[in-house]
Amino acid sequence: MAASSGPTAPRARRPRRTRRTAVAALALAALTALSACTPGTVAPADERADAHEAGGDGRPGARVKLAKGEVDCAVAKCIALTFDGGPGKDTPELLDLLKREEVPATFFLLGRKHIEKYPETVTRIAEEGHEVANHTWNHPRLTEIEPEEIREELTRTQKEIERLTGSEPTLMRPPQGRTDDTVAEITEELGLAQVLWSTTAKDYSTEDSGLITERTLEQAGRDGVILLHDIYKGTVPAVPAIIRSLKKDGYTFVTVPQLMAPAKPRPGTVYRP
Repeated sequence: MAASSGPTAPRARRPRRTRRTAVAALALAALTALSACTPGTVAPADERADAHEAGGDGRPGARVKLAKGEVDCAVAKCIALTFDGGPGKDTPELLDLLKREEVPATFFLLGRKHIEKYPETVTRIAEEGHEVANHTWNHPRLTEIEPEEIREELTRTQKEIERLTGSEPTLMRPPQGRTDDTVAEITEELGLAQVLWSTTAKDYSTEDSGLITERTLEQAGRDGVILLHDIYKGTVPAVPAIIRSLKKDGYTFVTVPQLMAPAKPRPGTVYRP
């Protein structure tokens, strides 16, 4: 549900090129379908550029000086790694890997059977410097339930995350990326920005870690947001190769808020690269 080909390849390489084109076409089709039910979106990179210009005395291209140690994605080739639907039994293994690789991530956590089942993992995610975000309590399609139900889905998750980490999230991701004006109004009220994605491996449909890696790398781009799920069998084993390959290509991994710094995520806004 989210969002490559060069010169003519030799005949022996044509099957790989065809597969790559098919993956790109699937991603484009998913993005097109998502657009049909999504309010106007803002690219994190555009939000960042606007903040730099506004903070630079109105001089076009002027950049705000960021805090010490903070990545300036206006200069660095940044990408955000995000995980939905956890925590799960494999999340501690994922956290070990991210710690070794010094890679921050953004975790959109699900309440029922996840936050409530692995509270210590939620605490660890926050303690290790990752961004903790809201993915609702029961994972309903928010566009198909009543406003009070939307509010309850988000509020219950907010309160539980705050209880475990000491802070309420400022980001949420609507299940299946389905959002509309009503969802936007309620997220604004609750202080939550919505975050969609540019890259999806559709890891819910395969346990093939190699395929998950290939799909992710084929769609990855600067200022992109990668969607993965740390609850499916093939995903966590795919992450080392994804990280290695993207680092080799010069990418710097950041959280979603870091991707748009010095701008701050605006409640109710729908962000999509």
